[in-house]
Amino acid sequence: MQQIFNFLIKNKNSILFLFLLAISIFLTIQNHAFHKSRFISSANFVTGGIYSWSNSINTYLHLDEYNERLLEENNKLRNIISNINDSISIEKQLDSTSFEGDYLFRTARVINNNFSKPNNYLTLNRGEKSGIHPEYGVITSQGIVGIVDRVNKNYSRVISILNSNSRINAQLKNTNHFGSLVWNGEDPNIVQLIDVPRQAPLQKGDTIITGGRSLIFPKGLPIGSITDFTLDQTQSYYTINIELFNDMTNIGYVYVIENVNKEEIKALQESEQ
Repeated sequence: MQQIFNFLIKNKNSILFLFLLAISIFLTIQNHAFHKSRFISSANFVTGGIYSWSNSINTYLHLDEYNERLLEENNKLRNIISNINDSISIEKQLDSTSFEGDYLFRTARVINNNFSKPNNYLTLNRGEKSGIHPEYGVITSQGIVGIVDRVNKNYSRVISILNSNSRINAQLKNTNHFGSLVWNGEDPNIVQLIDVPRQAPLQKGDTIITGGRSLIFPKGLPIGSITDFTLDQTQSYYTINIELFNDMTNIGYVYVIENVNKEEIKALQESEQ
């Protein structure tokens, strides 16, 4: 203890200088918008770098599982290709490089993933430079993950479906009955589908998919299967518990979805109001 006091006394001028320097930097950042914005941008860059470094180690430890998922997805694609009508001539087949659909898919890697809080987020290693913007959907081959809400040049933040503010249109696979997908903040493997009318025919094990009534996710993406359900106090609507197909505690690589017609559809809808 005496050595600590001796050190502080011996270096009091240097310590005082560093203390005052830290205060001056803090006050400069707090009271000048330009300095504050530059500091936040630098902090995001450093944080993103740290997330990327730590996630690289985690990715290496789970390579076998990721490879298994890739093999499974490749197998699905092979099955789709094998079922293409053989009568279509080669001349009429579309070149995949020029194909234009309603949605574009970009790949990204998850470098940070929260799942134990009431409001959880993921961080991706792709941002504006890679063509990613807010309100883009995020999925894996197993199911949906969330929606992009913030981006900078190299990184983007995703509102997880395990977030109390998340509401996603979803429906029963076998019918057109739909509701809102939410999370009650309890089990990261279970989400809830609410506002489903009591007329909907429900059974345990039924599949829930995206409803396609938003401009973010296309219709038919897998979400999970029904574990149980109850009617609300009015006896008019179901609250359905859904076990997710995705393991939200172990998300490695994702697809980011862009609806290329979103702005055109929004403009039309706003003109009708």
